[in-house]
Amino acid sequence: MIVIPAIDLRGGKCVRLLQGDFSRETVYGDDPVAMARHWAEEGATMLHVVDLDGAAAGSPQQTALIAAICATVPLPVEVGGGLRTLADIEVTLAAGVSRIVLGTAAIENPDLVTAALAAHGPERIILGLDARNGYVATGGWLATSSVRAIDLACAMAARGVRRVIATDIGRDGARTGPNVEFLAGIATSGLAVIASGGVKDRSHLALLATTPGVEAVITGTALYTGDLTLGPGEWEISTP
Repeated sequence: MIVIPAIDLRGGKCVRLLQGDFSRETVYGDDPVAMARHWAEEGATMLHVVDLDGAAAGSPQQTALIAAICATVPLPVEVGGGLRTLADIEVTLAAGVSRIVLGTAAIENPDLVTAALAAHGPERIILGLDARNGYVATGGWLATSSVRAIDLACAMAARGVRRVIATDIGRDGARTGPNVEFLAGIATSGLAVIASGGVKDRSHLALLATTPGVEAVITGTALYTGDLTLGPGEWEISTP
């Protein structure tokens, strides 16, 4: 299981939101490119970048900054936030991004997921599944749908998606521990799960490494506060 540091972009800065609430923001750096370089130097093998402005606006807002990150660090970068059209996807991939995360588009325009998979393949297009109390949240987590998270996961698996970033919004940024029951449930869809939300320390990484179907974990707040520190060679956790 690999550990992926998160870089959330808002207003050109590196921030974290508590439980997805835009009014509960903490700024962890004015230079996201320098932050990306830091994680690369610490030994991370991939970066997870979210365009929070794009997620709220419904279209990419930080493409130039994302391109600068991709040009600076020799790591694959996955990006989500505001990607709602094929043109959005093409522009973002052209910025040097390795993987595209589709969240709101998966529920509002599932045919876009099919078209993106046909154009770029399942290794470059992944599902972003953000859930509040088991139901899918959209639009930068500002709205909650009537669609169950597991149902969306199964529907996207049927369309050819292979991988999902599964986030329990109630745990995100809270450092109260991952919701392993939720994650294991999503894994029953057949999708490989990238866990997100709740990690505080190495004990949580060990717990996720034993959770069925989890292949990676994204963490942000725990790294920025120093509750979790990882150096070269420590970004991959052995699984049973």
